[in-house]
Amino acid sequence: MKLNGLTLLLAMVALAIGCSSSPDTLIEGGYDEAEMAAATERAIAEVDTFIADLESGRSENYAVKAPIEDNGETEHFWLIGVTFANNQFTGTINNEPGMVSNVTMGQQYTLGKTEISDWMFMRDGKMHGNYTLRPLLATMPEAEADQYRSILASP
Repeated sequence: MKLNGLTLLLAMVALAIGCSSSPDTLIEGGYDEAEMAAATERAIAEVDTFIADLESGRSENYAVKAPIEDNGETEHFWLIGVTFANNQFTGTINNEPGMVSNVTMGQQYTLGKTEISDWMFMRDGKMHGNYTLRPLLATMPEAEADQYRSILASP
């Protein structure tokens, strides 16, 4: 599978994880919540690996996932064009909100390195990180799940 840039990649991932421009694609259940919580914990525990790669510039399509709260709802957004300074990530929200109304697509957003819910980057055609995608594989049609598995650096 050849990926044609970050927009295509994150569009695929957004559809799978409920962060698309259409609220009816938001995934609000059907996956193992404990597994999802563990995926977020893993992403935070390994965030220094992401930061080291980001600073080296040896990979591409760097993104972090930001949990954004509004009126008792939390929606997770991939931030692209990510930079890291003073223990904070800054990036651009890459999709229209489906649940929250306090951010917009294209807006710059900043959050602390331990506030993220995930991270990802691409190297040699493989996706590193994106741990929160993995609990959702069981909820997808087999062909779609296999497509994602084929690009994951470590399943």
